[in-house]
Formats: sequence, structure tokens, C-alpha cells
Amino acid sequence: MKVGILTGGGDCPGLNAVIRAVVRVIHNAGGECIGFLDGWKGPIEGNWVPLKAIETDEIIARGGTILGSSRTNPYKSEATVAKLVANYKTLGLDALVAIGGDDTLGVAMKLHDEQKLNTVGIPKTIDNDLSCTDFTFGFDTSINIVMEAVDRIRTTAESHRRVMVIETMGRNAGWIACFSGIATAADFTLVPEVPVDIEKMCHVLLERRAAGKRYGLIIVSEGVKLPKGGMIAKTSEIDEFGHERLGGVGDRVAEMIQERTKIETRCVTLGHLQRGGPPSAYDRVLGTRLGIHAAQLVIKQQFGRMVALRGLHIVDVPLAEAVGTNRTLDLAIMEEAEEFHK
Repeated sequence: MKVGILTGGGDCPGLNAVIRAVVRVIHNAGGECIGFLDGWKGPIEGNWVPLKAIETDEIIARGGTILGSSRTNPYKSEATVAKLVANYKTLGLDALVAIGGDDTLGVAMKLHDEQKLNTVGIPKTIDNDLSCTDFTFGFDTSINIVMEAVDRIRTTAESHRRVMVIETMGRNAGWIACFSGIATAADFTLVPEVPVDIEKMCHVLLERRAAGKRYGLIIVSEGVKLPKGGMIAKTSEIDEFGHERLGGVGDRVAEMIQERTKIETRCVTLGHLQRGGPPSAYDRVLGTRLGIHAAQLVIKQQFGRMVALRGLHIVDVPLAEAVGTNRTLDLAIMEEAEEFHK
């Protein structure tokens, strides 16, 4: 048995835990693994490295991915798909495990359905916005990073009597912003799923200042759409999967707060800080469990499927059900957060 592994899309804490688990289970079954470098670019260009169980045993604590990643889309042309398929066959692979988000898993699905390659998917994103799974690894680490950063920002906000706006990642889903807002006792949290009420937010800030709180904390998700302004793209460029690079909404929110309240307001954009560093214990465990079950699907020759967390259990679902629809924030959780917007 020979299994290829790749990590595609944005990097994420917990990826190495997944790689370690897949390699160990395949090794235990008498097989071997290779790792493709830089996402889908690896199998297209034939760039790979051997992955040995003993050599990957200690990578669980490392952030990022030892294989590298990219947003390469094989389906940009028929020629790149053909090269990928040819390399898969030349290497004598029995299966390919793709670890990534909606775009990476969408490619894995098409390769299985259209090219009859044996693929298994593992969901990955700090945004926690993938369908069919309750949580994705990387999310817990990211909100802990936001929490630590905001705890530090709080002291300078209080010292200077400022309002601080903290912009988080998340694209079109507010999971990171909502959970971070609750965890940091933010005065107000803005998410893409709920219409922005600038006047209410400013009223809350002024009311709390009058009551004696001399600073304010606002959490805003990068995908928030402002009234009459829409979503803010940092650049007009789009990646190979058609996504804009978001960013800048925090600066605009800070301007709007200062205009209306006359309180000095600054913005901090956390950006890629949220992706970095070693994974939390939760993400190490979740990544390991997902890797184990994905490898077991390969051993049982159950392809075209993705492993997922449902409650406390790891299940598997068809890749076709898992991709194409992003899972937005559960509004019941946002309603809980809004108890602190009053």
C-alpha cells in the first residue's frame, strides 16, 4: 500500500498532527506514505518526499505544515489535471489523502468522481466554516491566539482611555469573531451573519464610558459588510479559486466609531498571527483522531469520502456533501454573545 498526503490552502495549527497520524496508521498496516510538497502543486509537478513513521513522530507540536502549502488549483487547465493524474499513476499510489478546506477538498472530490483516483479528505480551516463537521482543527488555536492578543491590547486601551477595534480572520463566517468576543468580554462583536448596527455599537460604548468604563473593545470579522459599503477587499486580485483577499474593515469601523463618539479609536488587524505557532491540545487531539480515521478509510478502500467530527465521534461523509456550501455561524451562539451588547 502506497499513500500520498498533501496539505492545501492556508496553513493551520494541527496539520502536522494529522500527517503524523496518517503515516503511523498506514505504517502499522504495512504500507508506506509520501508527502507532496506545496499543496496540489506537488502532485502536478511530481515533487514529493518520503514520510517515515519514526521521522514524523515528534512533529505534533509544530505549527504550520512540514509539507508546505499553496492555493494551486489543478483545474485551472486540463493539462495540469492530466499531469497530476499521470504522476499519481507513475508513483504507483493506491490513495491520496488531501488535507484542506473547501477548495482543496473540492479538487479531491473531482479527482475521485471524474478521474477515478482514490481520494480521502480531511477538513482543515481556522475559520471553522466547513460543512458536515462540528469543528475543524486549527479553530481552537486561532481563538486562543486572538484571546491572548486582546488580553494584551486591553491594557494599552485602558491606559490610554481608547477604543480598540480588533479585526479577525474568518472570511464569510463569524465563528472566530464570535467566540473571541465572548472569550475576551468584548463590548461589541461584528460578524458577517448579522447586519451591522453602528449606532447601537456607539451607544453601547458611550453608555459604558458614562458608567465608568474608560476603554472599549470591539471585535470585527474581516468579512463584515458595512452599511452602504459592502465587504472590503484588500486588493482587487483573486486567487486561483476565485477568492478575494479581505482586510481593512477594522480600520473603517474604527473611523466610524471615532467620528460618532469623539473617542480616540485605533485598529489592530491580527491577520496571519492567528494561523501561527504550535497547536493547542484540543487541535492536536482532533487532528490526530481525524488522521487516524482517514487512514482507516484508505485501508478499508472507502474512497471519495471525508472524515468529520460529530459530537464526540469521528464519522465519514461523501466529499460531495462536504464541499460547495460554507457553514456560517450558528446564530444561537451570537444571540448569547449579544446579551453583552445591551
